[in-house]
Amino acid sequence: MAVKILITRSIDKDLVQAINPLIVKLHTLAMAQPGYISGETLKCIDRPGEYMVISTWRSLDDWNQWRNSQERITLQSTIDSITGEDTEYTVYVPYS
Repeated sequence: MAVKILITRSIDKDLVQAINPLIVKLHTLAMAQPGYISGETLKCIDRPGEYMVISTWRSLDDWNQWRNSQERITLQSTIDSITGEDTEYTVYVPYS
C-alpha cells in the first residue's frame, strides 16, 4: 500500500539559500530509491519559513529503507544543524 510522508521544516529566510542545495540533493537521491513514486515541496503562505514536502512511496518499508539510510541521515543532520530545528515526519495511508 502506498504511503504519503509529510516532511515539515522551518527555515529562516536568511538560511534558505544555504539549505536549498541540500534539499535538492535529498530529493534527487530519493528519486533514485526503490519504491519512490513522487515528491512535491510546498511553502506555507500563513507561516513564513515553513516548508512541507509531500513524498509518496510504494510502501512504508520502502520509505523506512530510505529514511534509515546513512546518506539521507547525514544530509538531514546537516540541514537540522543549520536550521537549529528538527525536521518533522508524519506518515499517512489512504483512508478507506
